[in-house]
Amino acid sequence: MIISKTPLRMSFTGGGSDLKEYYQYDFGSVISTTIDKFIYITVNKRFTDNIRVGYSKTEYVENIEDIEHNLVREALKLVDITKGIDIVYMSDLLPDREGSGLGASSSLLVGTLNVLHAFKGEMISSEILAKEACKIEIEILGHPIGKQDQYAVSFGGFNYIQFNADESVFVSPIIIKKQTKEQLNKNLLLFYTGINKRSDSTLAEQKRNTKNNISILNKMVELSLELKEVLKNNDITEFGNILHKGWILKQKLASTITSPILNSYYEKAIKAGAIGGKILGSGGGGFFLFYCEEKKQNKLREALSNLKEIPFKFESQGSRIIYVSD
Repeated sequence: MIISKTPLRMSFTGGGSDLKEYYQYDFGSVISTTIDKFIYITVNKRFTDNIRVGYSKTEYVENIEDIEHNLVREALKLVDITKGIDIVYMSDLLPDREGSGLGASSSLLVGTLNVLHAFKGEMISSEILAKEACKIEIEILGHPIGKQDQYAVSFGGFNYIQFNADESVFVSPIIIKKQTKEQLNKNLLLFYTGINKRSDSTLAEQKRNTKNNISILNKMVELSLELKEVLKNNDITEFGNILHKGWILKQKLASTITSPILNSYYEKAIKAGAIGGKILGSGGGGFFLFYCEEKKQNKLREALSNLKEIPFKFESQGSRIIYVSD
């Protein structure tokens, strides 16, 4: 039996610039961190030659092509495991791939690839894991997504990630003082909206609109560069303002990124003392992140009392193998 542990991620700035439709002209960039919420993948050798995949449902198949779970199916094919294996996964937050905005699909895929390689006795680098996950999600399955999630959860930590026109990706850790990072973590509050929305339709629209949104995305990349500098200077006073600017820009990328109910939550949060915030991921639902100083947080919690708050801490590690048994 082998178990992998892969973190979820939250992105602060630059979302959408990781689409090839944008970075092919120059470069895209995001700033993101992994958090202490994980997806666990367990694999074990079966006595028989069939394959069992366990998630919100259980699949028993004789042939890989019959697996309904597309990420698991393509991961098995890529790693070339064709029979006799159990694969089961669990998540700390939402089950399966319900649109959380925390990169759950990529976390699941990266964790699955990691554990399948380990099952074959192979040690794979974070870069290779990210590249393989991108190949499956973007090239093979044709999902309308970018590259940021795969790299964020493979490498782990608090990073500036740059997507280049030649398809290379630079992952640069942001070095800030421990006290600054701890204070930033304390000033960020995460709330679950209760709205589960798969990201495919929003991302597909955003992808189609990219050519018309170049100027907006340019500004979002500029915010990533601005945020990188303020963090390098151990200054988080502008963090909330940058989140707010990014949220205003992000809403222009696709029609379903926000909604009247989400806008009402945001307005309540700002009135209660939050400086800025954003819906994580493609938008439309999932989790709302707000930057709010500690002295005003109780008022913010009261204003959003109908939403579930999710405590979290920054996570420094990416996908890893945590258990191996003969």
